[in-house]
Amino acid sequence: MTAPHHVPGVRSVIGVDAGTVSLREADHLVHRLADGLRLPDGTVACTHLVRTADRRGTTVSFALPDETAAQTVWQRLTGLADPDPGLGAVLGDRTHGPAPAARTAQPGAAEHVRRSGGRAVLYPGADRLTGTVTLADLLATSAIERVVVVGSPFAAEPDPRTPVVTQDHVRPEWRDGRLTLALVPAAGGTLAPFEVPNPTPCCADHS
Repeated sequence: MTAPHHVPGVRSVIGVDAGTVSLREADHLVHRLADGLRLPDGTVACTHLVRTADRRGTTVSFALPDETAAQTVWQRLTGLADPDPGLGAVLGDRTHGPAPAARTAQPGAAEHVRRSGGRAVLYPGADRLTGTVTLADLLATSAIERVVVVGSPFAAEPDPRTPVVTQDHVRPEWRDGRLTLALVPAAGGTLAPFEVPNPTPCCADHS
């Protein structure tokens, strides 16, 4: 099932590696930087897995609404009064921080630019996806463009009225250029996000 909602301005993407290992740590990093950098509305922040000989963990990326916003956030990031000494960042051909971390941040940023991968933590409408919402409302009020139900027949289209039990933890992913949410059948004819909070919704104090 799809929605016509499109995320604007994903071509101005900042990649960051701060040495996080787990997805939960990366989620915390996204929220911490979002607070410190005063990200504008329309920003999409994603996590990315890193599996190299030198680094196994996660990086994050921030797609800003336009180039001007990206320049402003980059200046804030590089001018942080109390920066993480291990944080590396990249924006286009510019880098900041330790060279190894900046290099590791680049593939996630490129992946986000292509919309070929990345697990979205912040995106337009994410704050509305709490409690239980209908599938139709989930698609209409957020940047999520498509849902897939894991284990369902390929041709099956879920009823737009189906309740989705969000558990306040909805993490869609970029797939083939569209922000896609994987769902699974849940009790009572409902659906739930495939990814469950571990162990509880991240960064409740940021909401």
